This record gives sequence, structure tokens and C-alpha cells, in this order.
Amino acid sequence: MILKKGSKVALISPSNGLSEMFPDVFESGVKNLETFFNYEVVICPSCTKSTEFLYNNPKFRAEEINNVFADTTIDGIICSIGGYESVRILDYLDIELILNNPKLIMGFSDSTSFLTYLNILGLKTYYGHSVMAGLAQLHHFPNSLDQVKKYLTTDWEEFEWTCSDEYVDGYKDWFVYPSEVLDPKANNQCYEVFSNKMMKGQLWGGCIEVLEGLKGTKYWPAPEFFDGKILFFETSEEKPTPDQVGYMIRNYATQGLLNRVEGIVFGRCKDYTNDEYNELKRIILNIFEIELEIAPKVIFNLDFGHTDPKWILPYGVDVEFNCESKTLVIKKD
Repeated sequence: MILKKGSKVALISPSNGLSEMFPDVFESGVKNLETFFNYEVVICPSCTKSTEFLYNNPKFRAEEINNVFADTTIDGIICSIGGYESVRILDYLDIELILNNPKLIMGFSDSTSFLTYLNILGLKTYYGHSVMAGLAQLHHFPNSLDQVKKYLTTDWEEFEWTCSDEYVDGYKDWFVYPSEVLDPKANNQCYEVFSNKMMKGQLWGGCIEVLEGLKGTKYWPAPEFFDGKILFFETSEEKPTPDQVGYMIRNYATQGLLNRVEGIVFGRCKDYTNDEYNELKRIILNIFEIELEIAPKVIFNLDFGHTDPKWILPYGVDVEFNCESKTLVIKKD
């Protein structure tokens, strides 16, 4: 879905009220959307509400999503930031209305809950930038800015994401520095491949901790949904340990899902040391090689998730991870 120059984009806060708490950061994201993408930005009421109000009013948050999908003047929807309990809005979403009025909706982190759920039901959704985490800082990464602009605003047949030369693990204190990033680090380990073939399929996944809250619920897909999928996972600023991530992945193995999927790709783990990263690789590879007795189908340390710069990953679109050229190719949706 292309958002052209002049497209009207609605900004929503489906998880918490950080846009109200840190208005300078939020305004940095709005400014970048207007300046670099030439979008007409519509700030929805949830972006002005406190975290307490939003927590106490999940129906309000869901009805706002319903309203922006119903609004034929709105071309796209971008979340202000993540949070931790957007799963509570799912029961209030008007699924028939949303599916009958498809449009681009993008977020990350806690947005995993409704991005995955809507995709299971047939909507193409997008895991990428939020207004406050990603877009507000995008001017610090000119090469990534160019790629994101091309992805969102041009009519391409195939799109290729490539690894950045550097990354940051987060941002300076928002009480002091509204949209400044931490010092960049060399991106020397990007795209570590443990697979003997090109991965082809459709992406599904998100923040691995949020997905844990969906397992076993009515929002979790049937096993056959995973056939041919490429699972993508990333960890949040809460920094689950390598062992904890291993428990989560072992659950996918126990469900039989790792035998169905085309592979797993991991975003860069925020704030992991080299030792922690190497331990994560060891645990995940052992799950494939020792516990499942199958060849690994894993790529680690990609440019998506809670570090910057970020790729935009589409749900419900054919993609190819080229393990030789170390690129991600996305087919036209």
C-alpha cells in the first residue's frame, strides 16, 4: 500500500500515553512525517490522553481504530509508540468494518497484538516505525530515511532492504533530549545466517514477549496458518535473557510450528552484550539441531525491532531472504 505525497495519515495511541507525557518527542515524529514524507497528519484524540486514561478505557482505543478505518479520507495509520496491554482492545475491534476498508497500519512492539490478529484475518499490516520510536529519530539516519521514503511513497515492483552500517541501542533521556539517539555502534554482525537456502514465504511475528501473551487465546492462529511462514522475532527494552527467549522458542517447537515454517529471523536484541548474543544463538541452534534434529533455518541480528535504524516488515506479502547477498527482497503487495 503506497502513501503518496499529500496522503492523510492518522496517528493513534493504542497502548499508552507517552505521546502526552513526552510531547516534544511526538512532535519530532510529526515534523518528520510532514517534512520528509509530505503527509497530511491527523492527530487522533488518544495521542493527547494520559497512560492512566488509556489503560482504563480499552474500548475508547479500539473505537478510535474503527473510526479511522471507516474514514475514507484517511490513507494510513501509524501508532505513536508501543506499550504493554493493547491485547485488551482486540475484543472491541469491528473486524468486518476494518477488513472492508483496508489501509496501511504500522506499529511495533505492543502493536504486535493487533497487527498479527488483523493479519490472521486477512489484512496486510506492517511492523516498522512508530511516531516516537523510529520516525522521530529518522533524520539521524539519512540512508535509512531514503529507504523508508522509497518503501512508503514509490510504486515499486520489488523492494530490497539492506543492512545499515551502524545502529543505536536506544535514545537519550526524553526528559532532556526529545529525539536524540545514543552514540552509534558499528553494525558488524548484521545478517548472521544459519541456513543452507534462500528463505521464501510470508512474514508473521513481532515482539516475542507480546506474542507470549497471545498463545493459547482465540487470537492465536491454527497450526496450519504457519505453513510456509517466515517467523520474525525481536526483543523489547525489557531485555528477556537468552534462556527466556529459548523457553519461548521451545514452545513453538513443542507446538510443532518450527517444522512447518520456512525459517526464523531475529531482529537485533536491544542492549545485549556479545556474550548474551552468542548464548542466544547457541540456545536457538540447539533447539533445531539437538532437540528437533533438523537443520537450522535461522538468520540473526537484522535491522528491525527496538534498535535503530529499522526496516519495515509486511505481514501477508511474499518476501525472500537472500542468504548469499544478505538482503531482504519484498514483492509488490
